[in-house]
Amino acid sequence: MEIALVGIGKIALDQHVPAISESPEWRLSATVSRHGSVDGVPSYDDFAQMLAERSDIRVVSLCLPPVPRFDYAETAIRAGRHVMMEKPPGATLSECHALEAMARAHRVSLYATWHSRQADKVPAAKAWLAGKTLRKLTVIWRENVRQWHPGQDWILEAGGLGVFDPGINALSILTEILPDPIHLTSAVLSFPENRDTPIAAECQFHHPAGAEVSMVLDFLEPGEPTWTIRAETDQSVMVLENGGGKLAIDGKVDDSVPGLTGEYPRLYAQMAGLVAKGGIDMDLSPMRHVSDAFTLGRRVIVSPFDW
Repeated sequence: MEIALVGIGKIALDQHVPAISESPEWRLSATVSRHGSVDGVPSYDDFAQMLAERSDIRVVSLCLPPVPRFDYAETAIRAGRHVMMEKPPGATLSECHALEAMARAHRVSLYATWHSRQADKVPAAKAWLAGKTLRKLTVIWRENVRQWHPGQDWILEAGGLGVFDPGINALSILTEILPDPIHLTSAVLSFPENRDTPIAAECQFHHPAGAEVSMVLDFLEPGEPTWTIRAETDQSVMVLENGGGKLAIDGKVDDSVPGLTGEYPRLYAQMAGLVAKGGIDMDLSPMRHVSDAFTLGRRVIVSPFDW
């Protein structure tokens, strides 16, 4: 299938382009970006022009920051194109609900991707937790914004989510693997005095069986990143590390090998399936937790942040 990639930045070049290039189901036929391009692929700086000129391209993958994404998604859906969106799927929940309704009305596929759910060991962690009594679960998600988003001011501007940009990855895994739904009860959000979004956060959640569930996020980790979920149950302890890439039960590492390797290749395989059957995958549960954190969170002002 022909596909267009919109927003040629770091994530597009690092993840999307290789995944599309290596897939037997897709062919990258156009890019849309103000500055970026991909060698050998026709490039546009006007999205409407691309849609008008390339009726052969039926699928659009949006790799833009969340704030401008709605307008592009709306334009594509109204033009009858299937749409795949990098996480988070929008700047607000209302936008996302509107896009889903629009996609259903225009009978096109819409996929709100959560790449961390496609990490190698997430299915195994989900299967292991099923049927067990959870007692305590701790999420530790620490990374360096200067390493992963160098100079990208948008992530610290209103709508950019700040530390919840990586934190939503943890929440996407958490909402996938837990057999029982949770909801946020309190949060402390640390805002640099010169920025609009938090640089760190501590969150507490309600679990229906009374388990203690908490999350710590930090965007200023000076060392190696930590992307870990640790779950204590009535039977044993599960540790999911490397953003879902490594799983150990009571210290014993799960060394099973998945069939299709890589988060983004799995995302594009799923999108191909959605297009083939006309499906919509618009799970907003990770985003609801972030919205609740901004609603309930106590704001703390910390030192200014500069690149």
